[in-house]
Amino acid sequence: MSPGPRPSSSPRWRWLLLSLLLGAAPGPGSAFYLPGLAPVNFCEEGKESPECKSGIELFVNRLDSVESVLPYEYTAFDFCQAAGGKRPSENLGQVLFGERIETSPYKFSFKKEEVCKLVCTKTYHTDKAEDKQKLEFLKKSMLLNYQHHWIVDNMPVTWCYDVEDGQRFCNPGFPIGCYITDKGRAKDACVINSEFHEKDTFYIFNHVDIKIFYHIVESGAMGARLVAAKLEPKSYKHTHIDKPDCSGPPMDISNKATGEIRIAYTYSVTFHEEKNIRWASRWDYILESMPHTHIQWFSIMNSLVIVLFLSGMVAMIMLRTLHKDIARYNQMDSTEDAQEEFGWKLVHGDIFRPPRKGMLLSVFLGSGTQILIMTFVTLFFACLGFLSPANRGALMTCAVVLWVLLGTPAGYVAARFYKSFGGEKWKTNVLLTSFLCPGIVFADFFIMNLILWGEGSSAAIPFGTLVAILALWFCISVPLTFIGAYFGFKKNAIEHPVRTNQIPRQIPEQSFYTKPLPGIIMGGILPFGCIFIQLFFILNSIWSHQMYYMFGFLFLVFIILVITCSEATILLCYFHLCAEDYHWQWRSFLTSGFTAVYFLIYAIHYFFSKLQIIGTASTILYFGYTMIMVLIFFLFTGTIGFFACFWFVTKIYSVVKVD
Repeated sequence: MSPGPRPSSSPRWRWLLLSLLLGAAPGPGSAFYLPGLAPVNFCEEGKESPECKSGIELFVNRLDSVESVLPYEYTAFDFCQAAGGKRPSENLGQVLFGERIETSPYKFSFKKEEVCKLVCTKTYHTDKAEDKQKLEFLKKSMLLNYQHHWIVDNMPVTWCYDVEDGQRFCNPGFPIGCYITDKGRAKDACVINSEFHEKDTFYIFNHVDIKIFYHIVESGAMGARLVAAKLEPKSYKHTHIDKPDCSGPPMDISNKATGEIRIAYTYSVTFHEEKNIRWASRWDYILESMPHTHIQWFSIMNSLVIVLFLSGMVAMIMLRTLHKDIARYNQMDSTEDAQEEFGWKLVHGDIFRPPRKGMLLSVFLGSGTQILIMTFVTLFFACLGFLSPANRGALMTCAVVLWVLLGTPAGYVAARFYKSFGGEKWKTNVLLTSFLCPGIVFADFFIMNLILWGEGSSAAIPFGTLVAILALWFCISVPLTFIGAYFGFKKNAIEHPVRTNQIPRQIPEQSFYTKPLPGIIMGGILPFGCIFIQLFFILNSIWSHQMYYMFGFLFLVFIILVITCSEATILLCYFHLCAEDYHWQWRSFLTSGFTAVYFLIYAIHYFFSKLQIIGTASTILYFGYTMIMVLIFFLFTGTIGFFACFWFVTKIYSVVKVD
């Protein structure tokens, strides 16, 4: 079992400061609650009222592993099943992330403690094919360290354990079991108990000690609110299965075991009053044990240094070089003098010449604008706390709905630039804007979904949800894109500050540094340098199932990324114009868009150095989903670079007198 990240030991005031930046929950005195996340009051049996209830339901979520990309539903395993019960409704984001929340057979009453209560007994006969298959699936899951995820009162049931330096890490999941290799090496959670020592043997955690912490409501409402739920997984080979007493050796299953195998699942539950934790801050103990906050601060400072460096360079160009150039050019009286000059002024007659493949560029700009606005609004809401980890699936749902509704700006931007490039095939343009980039993403997503279907994973999107996504795309996004394109084409073409010559100017021989490819490769380095630390935490949350909650940092990094992409592109654009190369449109898009290539290289490095993923299906899924992220990131950063360069070029040529 690899030790988790250590909790921060920073003083309390630092967390008060961070609560604003991290989009933490409102304070205990606040009456503001997010939709569907209002507190629930509990009271003892016999004291129930409309304001408080005694029954506590435990829900089970999908099981996942850091060694496999394939999550599975709780019902896919041969665990104790609930007899009926109302399954919570799932939002679109939860379905897309493969979350499958089910009712469980673990039922509690508030303040009613249980000791070693039997839930169910599972019997396997190794000579029966069906039983053998179930047992093999269970063994394989233990081998790959699959983890349970339980939920009580919309809060994860955590397994807290000590890591190095006496720190405590709270994991929002706990393993099914563990394995001792045929060489006697304890894998994963087997290190927690010295009694797990039999070679080539699986040990299943068939008992849990659950501790539920509550806080008594002081004002107004009656009863108490749950503020934490923790458990400790244990393994017992119960001596008397019908009347278990939770004693005896651990429940071992030899890899070569034959005959009848019986596993009894039990639990104990205790209740503890916690006076120091309020309901509004009940997630703090989980979040404080997550990855170090000071690494995030280091990341921000590192990014700000890059931004200041770039801003200084751009300011120097704008204020010194450009100001002198413009003043000198505007004092020229004769064209003969102007011809003796060199640099960006000489290409004024070609600077707004339509680029090659203008149709494709305009389509990319439309899709990039859609993603840019979607990202900004989603992160803004996340900073306000609306999309916190407590509101499961809200982040993905918000992003998908915003993307669908932002078809209008996509169509408008694509149409405006296509018209300014001199394009006339407006129908092709609007169809490509509606279908090209979303189509590539959907095709990749559908192929990944087929693999998940084939593997029987809970992450496979049901057919009905796929139809619903297509309906959102075709019935809402596409018509909105057409409306945006209609208004874009209806408006006059973008007026450029200088006229374009009929005959293209010949571009002189370029040095190595001013050739397109070296510039594009260099352009992506600095923006990537701003985000790579944040990228590590995001990839951890996706593939290592760690909780991501630092949306304030992410929003700050997003703003820094926008500034860095803009400044790096403007800087390189100026150097190329000084070398009399006026093909800036595609180059500006690809310069900042090349950040996505570094993202891909980092994702490959992350796969081989940080993840323990095994299996062909999991590898294909990792890279399939990574390609979707890379494409979205390419369009997003490329669009930022183009708009920055477009503004820069328009600005400098509008202040120059041209005869």
